[in-house]
Amino acid sequence: MIAFNVVRFKVKPGFEQEFVERHRSIGELMPGMRQLALVKTGDASYCLVGEWRSMGHIAAARPQMIGILDSMRHMLEDLGLGLGVTDPVSGEAVVNQRAPAPAKKKVKAKGKPKPAKKKAGKKKKKPL
Repeated sequence: MIAFNVVRFKVKPGFEQEFVERHRSIGELMPGMRQLALVKTGDASYCLVGEWRSMGHIAAARPQMIGILDSMRHMLEDLGLGLGVTDPVSGEAVVNQRAPAPAKKKVKAKGKPKPAKKKAGKKKKKPL
């Protein structure tokens, strides 16, 4: 069953570009990760969303995710309320909807070209 992890961050002033670039440079995704998105949710606020093949893949990748976080910890502000620098959650998708595939455009069959129609000219009046 598809699973997701979501992590909320607040970036310290002066570190936003480095924080975004660090996520861009992650390169190859971790085993079992289907996709990753870093979403800017406000001033210096970000949310990372990871889509995974299963919760087992998330659990197996936690040491690697913590290593990545440790390399960026100096860029992050404490979120308060005893959270530390991240607010992570994860779980299996209980509803997963996708948009239908776009309809294919109909392509007209190419056959013999139709002859051009002659333009109707003005009829000349005959003198009386």
